[in-house]
Amino acid sequence: MASNILDLETKAKEAFIDDHFELAVDFYSQAIDFDPTHPHLFVDRAQAHIKLSNFTEAVADANRAIELDPSMAKAYLRKGTACVKLEEYQTAKTAFLAGAALAPGDSRFTKFVEECDAHLAVENASLPTPSVEKPTGSTVSEEPAPVTDVPVAKPKFRHEFYQKPEEIVVTIFAKKIPAASVSVDYGEQILSVTIDIPGEEPYRLQPRLFGKILPAKCRYEVLSTKIEIRLAKAEAIQWTSLEYTKDVAVVQKINVSTTAQRPSYPSSKHKVDWDKLEAQVKKEEKDEKLDGDAALNKFFREIYGDADEDTRRAMQKSFVESNGTVLSTNWKEVGTKKVEGTPPDGMELKKWEY
Repeated sequence: MASNILDLETKAKEAFIDDHFELAVDFYSQAIDFDPTHPHLFVDRAQAHIKLSNFTEAVADANRAIELDPSMAKAYLRKGTACVKLEEYQTAKTAFLAGAALAPGDSRFTKFVEECDAHLAVENASLPTPSVEKPTGSTVSEEPAPVTDVPVAKPKFRHEFYQKPEEIVVTIFAKKIPAASVSVDYGEQILSVTIDIPGEEPYRLQPRLFGKILPAKCRYEVLSTKIEIRLAKAEAIQWTSLEYTKDVAVVQKINVSTTAQRPSYPSSKHKVDWDKLEAQVKKEEKDEKLDGDAALNKFFREIYGDADEDTRRAMQKSFVESNGTVLSTNWKEVGTKKVEGTPPDGMELKKWEY
């Protein structure tokens, strides 16, 4: 396996030098499929994505590399570079500062931080203040937002969104997904979701969002039938789609003082108390009596949901590296070594060659 990875990595680097960036991405992806625990493979693939202007994919790869090795300065460099291209200057600055702390002798970080400061100064000094005409009625227009565009290739899981004045709620309809297999990252205007189940092709949702969000206030929850992601809006504006588009002429602000604060589903034809319905569903899920594997999975989800960052990283790393046979919450124990699989009594663990 090691020779296969080395051979693919060599081919990827040769393709990159020859400006065949798509081929480089393909070779790096094959190498990652063999062993997704090498952070430098994600860093190098991020650079190829940047050359192809696939900036959201580059951010996702850089985030994955940082998860695997938080001390890799080059991963923060790739993330910051991609975020600058996406005009995510605050997120880029944060990444560059982290990289500078790890590599104080690298002057590139200082230069990039200064560039971000310049962009942020211009952005803050020239924030547009459009005068949006208020609706003639006493409530906000109830015209439904358009449904998210469906890509040509059918995705592995269906997703949709609805909104409130203060947040966007993205729902990915994926049943019985282990919490340890879900990774969600946020930027100023980026959402990156990865569902990586051993033995299956990873699912990724990486849109550049319609508007800016507040990453520190965003959160997500893995439920038995879906993954629910709540994005805190930076401004109380109406999102006409989940993804960014340059075709929006006027951004409509939401009148928060009105009573029409329920989520606006694109398919809604009559008024429904979504908040009440949502609370009822959550209560039913919490009170649900489960047996066997379902009860065990619920128990693990609750541990993961209440855990700190190191505990979540330990659960993710141990679960993936052991092929689902080990689930550890001790990052100090599993963070410095590869977790070997431990089969149940009476069973034998076999490694399959691809």
